[in-house]
Amino acid sequence: MKPKYTVVGIGELLWDVFRSGKQLGGAPANFAYVTSVLGDCGVLASRLGSDELGDEAKRKLTELGLECEYVQQDSQHATGTVRVCVDAGGQPKFEITESVAWDFLAWTEQYEDLAAQTDAVCFGSLAQRSSESRNTIVRFLNAVPVEASIVFDVNLRQHFFSAENIRNSLQLANIVKLNHEELPRVMELAGLANAEMHAAMDYLFDNFDLRLICVTRGEKGSVLRTRDTMDEHPGVKIQVKDTVGAGDAFTAGLVHCYLRRTSLKTMNKVANQMGAWVASNVGATPPRASAPRPAVITDRDS
Repeated sequence: MKPKYTVVGIGELLWDVFRSGKQLGGAPANFAYVTSVLGDCGVLASRLGSDELGDEAKRKLTELGLECEYVQQDSQHATGTVRVCVDAGGQPKFEITESVAWDFLAWTEQYEDLAAQTDAVCFGSLAQRSSESRNTIVRFLNAVPVEASIVFDVNLRQHFFSAENIRNSLQLANIVKLNHEELPRVMELAGLANAEMHAAMDYLFDNFDLRLICVTRGEKGSVLRTRDTMDEHPGVKIQVKDTVGAGDAFTAGLVHCYLRRTSLKTMNKVANQMGAWVASNVGATPPRASAPRPAVITDRDS
């Protein structure tokens, strides 16, 4: 094991626009930030417009302690935005602008070099809505070392997914994370409507080369399964401010522990801690100083 791993979030980078103002977001950016908070090298691979919002995004990334080395600039397309409405329970609804910079993520020699040194990479379904970004993401995943962890964090948004893309993504990944609402949608896309949670997880293990499946259940915690073991966590009781980015923080905690070969119990505990931390704050990137400092135990039986 290494003291510090290179962990990449690849895909969308955008501004979440709330009634109260805007917050820098996009699942890969949120994931990379919390990865860096946990002490690994969180790398963001995305694309911004050469515009005022793009310049502001780069300044914000620097403030968050993330490098912009792998964030491309696009002179033809605007920086991405999403209109977010949060309900009384803190649950967000999204209206995502189309044909923006991150839809045109380009494959470069720089990305090829980054892929070669990647220990883990997280990608989702949203950034694959355009063929150019999808092709770049697929090339990146195919270029990482064979031992790398490849995490498919499903993130179904609006109409920006298809059965073909979901299946192809599952074939590329060795870890999949999705929530309890997305799991039946994925099963429906696979032609297996009304599958019970564990039956659905069995199907995924039987049909794809997965090492780990995670199903998050909101305030009820999460379930982790390998082919041989399982762990359930009841969740962390908090006062929810908004849940934007909480799932990305959960995934960052999950990957941090997975790379250190912790037990599922420790992995589940840390992931829930990180998700709860973000959900108890406004915005997906709370100040580092407020973050929990979970002790990661490397004993598989801890």
